[in-house]
Amino acid sequence: MARTFDILGFGALAIDDILYVDAPLGAEKGKVIKRAMDHGGNVATALVAARRLGGRAAFIGWLPEDPEADIGGRELAREGVDVSLAPRHAEALPIRSVITVGSNGDRFIAYDDEIKHGTSDGLPDEVFHTAPVLLIDGYAIHTLPAVQQARRLGLSVVADIEWSKGAATDALLALADHLVLPIAFGRTATGCTEPADILDAFWTEGRSAVVLTDGAKGSFLCQAGDARLWHLPSYPVTAVDTTGAGDCYHGAYALALAEGKAPLDCVRFATAAAAISVTAHGGRRGLPGRQDCLALMASETAPSPLALSRG
Repeated sequence: MARTFDILGFGALAIDDILYVDAPLGAEKGKVIKRAMDHGGNVATALVAARRLGGRAAFIGWLPEDPEADIGGRELAREGVDVSLAPRHAEALPIRSVITVGSNGDRFIAYDDEIKHGTSDGLPDEVFHTAPVLLIDGYAIHTLPAVQQARRLGLSVVADIEWSKGAATDALLALADHLVLPIAFGRTATGCTEPADILDAFWTEGRSAVVLTDGAKGSFLCQAGDARLWHLPSYPVTAVDTTGAGDCYHGAYALALAEGKAPLDCVRFATAAAAISVTAHGGRRGLPGRQDCLALMASETAPSPLALSRG
């Protein structure tokens, strides 16, 4: 089977009910000013982001057998994400989420994820031969053999992990060669507070890159073959809704990686994509096209990478 895709992915696929309120999330209460329904999920939204950026993406996680129940799969297909390689199961349903977005763009996500996660551990090698990059999230702990299979076949594995389930998550972290993690998880997982210390704690000989995302403070990076640590500041944009920004970042990073970019350049591309994504309401409505990202990267506001001091 030829390499017909840039990215394969399996992980969270969600249906989001979104409430926009007229107060910050820290307030005791606020008035609902808008209600919306959107499609979400870490990997699903990341694949849509990659597709809008011009990439070729395929979802290979579990999808429902019943076409009527396959709301998420139909939406992925509508967005141009291929679902033909995805295994099917009667218990495969989307995660349901309720997202509250405060007046400053911050959000709180309440979710019900008691569903069938991961993908089949019997996918043929030919499926993984269709792309150079596999994108996963924390739910990949339910199908570690598939991640091992991808690494054995030479795919780069980009991991988006936000929470830990103990030893299973540790095994997943060890398998991924590109860790692209929120800094809050990094602090919890390592016990370190400073970005440089967290990067060092996650680094192993088999890694290609460790990236820490820190919202408006930007990203921190270490990459193979480079003794320096890097800080890439964020773009000065006004955030309307940060829902899906991290997913957009992961999709853009994975696409740039599939196109042969070095990790630092992947971070630059992902930073621009995520910056644009927060300027519109909804987890997917603000996902940008490639030309918008390139224009922002060429603008006067584009941040330059800064060397990050150790210790």
